[in-house]
Amino acid sequence: MALKPNSADGRTRSWVQIFIVFGLCCFFYILGAWQRSGFGKGDSIALEITKHGADCNIIPSLNFETHHAGEVGNVGESEKIKSFQPCPPRYVDYTPCQDQKRAMTFPRDNMIYRERHCPREEEKLHCLVPAPKGYVTPFPWPKSRDYVPYANAPYKALTVEKAIQNWIQYEGNVFRFPGGGTQFPQGADKYIDQLAAVIPITNGTVRTALDTGCGVASWGAYLWSRNVLTMSFAPRDSHEAQVQFALERGVPAVIGVLGTIKMPYPSRAFDMAHCSRCLIPWGANDGMYLKEVDRVLRPGGYWVLSGPPINWRNNYKAWQRPKEELEEEQQKIEDVAKLLCWEKKHEKGEIAIWQKRVNDESCHGREDDSQAKFCKAEEANDVWYKKMDVCVTPYPDVSSSSEVAGGELKPFPERLFAVPPRIASGSVPGVSVETYEEDNNIWKKHVNAYKKINRLIDSGRYRNILDMNAGLGGFAAALNSPKLWVMNVMPTIAEKDTLGVIYERGLIGIYHDWCEAFSTYPRTYDLIHAHGLFSLYKDK
Repeated sequence: MALKPNSADGRTRSWVQIFIVFGLCCFFYILGAWQRSGFGKGDSIALEITKHGADCNIIPSLNFETHHAGEVGNVGESEKIKSFQPCPPRYVDYTPCQDQKRAMTFPRDNMIYRERHCPREEEKLHCLVPAPKGYVTPFPWPKSRDYVPYANAPYKALTVEKAIQNWIQYEGNVFRFPGGGTQFPQGADKYIDQLAAVIPITNGTVRTALDTGCGVASWGAYLWSRNVLTMSFAPRDSHEAQVQFALERGVPAVIGVLGTIKMPYPSRAFDMAHCSRCLIPWGANDGMYLKEVDRVLRPGGYWVLSGPPINWRNNYKAWQRPKEELEEEQQKIEDVAKLLCWEKKHEKGEIAIWQKRVNDESCHGREDDSQAKFCKAEEANDVWYKKMDVCVTPYPDVSSSSEVAGGELKPFPERLFAVPPRIASGSVPGVSVETYEEDNNIWKKHVNAYKKINRLIDSGRYRNILDMNAGLGGFAAALNSPKLWVMNVMPTIAEKDTLGVIYERGLIGIYHDWCEAFSTYPRTYDLIHAHGLFSLYKDK
């Protein structure tokens, strides 16, 4: 019997709920689907909050007066309020900076056409992106990991194309996700068990992971049940709706590609990086893509490669590729890994695992290597629209051979509120240990207030949460729960770059300029939070 998505009398409803706490200069915007009419029984949220929840006197010290009354508080009665009409139905899945039609006008070399290419001013839409016909409230977590209403992403191509790989199955009015993948058709759990035999996944040492070319993100979805938070990305390409399915499931993901531009993450961010048949030419361009992974991999972190060319001797016929070509491909990867001073920890079957050294002390030989061009240390986090280079990101200095470059991280969850090494070392100007601890206390109070106003927080209803101006990650840390995750955004115009601090807390995030569209599909987030955002972008 097929599961039935939340609905009422066969109708779906339009909902957008807003409540504003301008005294904090922050707001929640509960992001739903735009629909023309009807109600869904899972989303009478705005009505309930109006009737029962809008108690603005929960904490007496909170000031609910707007800071921007001069601009928006004195609109004359005679002035017409601007309204936005719905876009035509063809824009239902519109992604402005990854528009398929525009993409095809760019070169295909090095995946340039799959990178961000935002519309010019005269091309921008000024209408509301509609939801698909019949869109319904997503299932709460954890059910949403395994089931997505068909109406929310009505695309069956992957059920045929990836049928034998167990990615996705169509069952009546829902899609079911059995947890399979190209490299793990028997399920992500068993595959992760194999990795956990080598990588310390279960004890909190590995908390943040990066999945390049993620498919429908089943690897990240099943890692989440082990308290590992995964940033998954894949291009908007011929694999129809793969990232969209991941987001509808409530799994962290963005549209992205390894092309010519640096990944929008800070250096030393991830405890583990992963590629499972991701089709990235790791040995090409003098190992540029592996060097970029090395930049975002923390000292002591792991890189997993499964699928071609690993175990090419036994699989070259099945892969229908010349064994000489596969052998050369693997040798290039091995050479770049050696240059990066990674240690190979495991190779069995089609899985190979390398570990990045904890510091540069055992890698002095590469300084004499003519291929070891080093990047400027001060540019390690300068990534927004910056070209990748074939240089190696240097480790931070250490005083002994056993010291972890950049500072050792506590296991999770202890690291969530421990003082991050970047702050302890004074690497973030203007942020002291005292500042950090005060920020944590403030956000604990604020989140407690939010939960009293909106009792659906941490119920499983809000899975994907966006913090548009994340600061030190205090909002996400205070919300920490196995039922939700927060995408912490570091605006590129922010005075202080603290995204590295956020990753050191065991959280995930991304650099972004809010003057442009975000690298995601419509209807991604269940809850949007902003603190100080309007002040930051005022007059921009």
